[in-house]
Amino acid sequence: MLQLTPSAAQEIKRLQQSRHLTHHHFRLAVKSGGCAGWFYHFAFVTEIEDTDLEYESQGVTVLVDGASAVYLNNLKMDYAEDLMGGGFRFTNPNAAQVCSCSLSFAPS
Repeated sequence: MLQLTPSAAQEIKRLQQSRHLTHHHFRLAVKSGGCAGWFYHFAFVTEIEDTDLEYESQGVTVLVDGASAVYLNNLKMDYAEDLMGGGFRFTNPNAAQVCSCSLSFAPS
């Protein structure tokens, strides 16, 4: 299960509309790299792969590839704005260590 907060869902929808990508799907994945070993990667894509898992949260369908699903199980994705600007924030129970930017993590 993957959970988007209302503000994260609103920001995803805003990005889709502002970039004229209303017919695209939101894909969330993890990739090797970043300060702590893995980082979150998201994109808008047109194709759904055979190995994709589909999650529905706050009216947004999120595609996750099978390899990333292990690292994203029970993830909570939020969006917040502060003095440094806006950005997505992740609460991941599968992370043993999180970088100070919160975009990179080491799996448990």
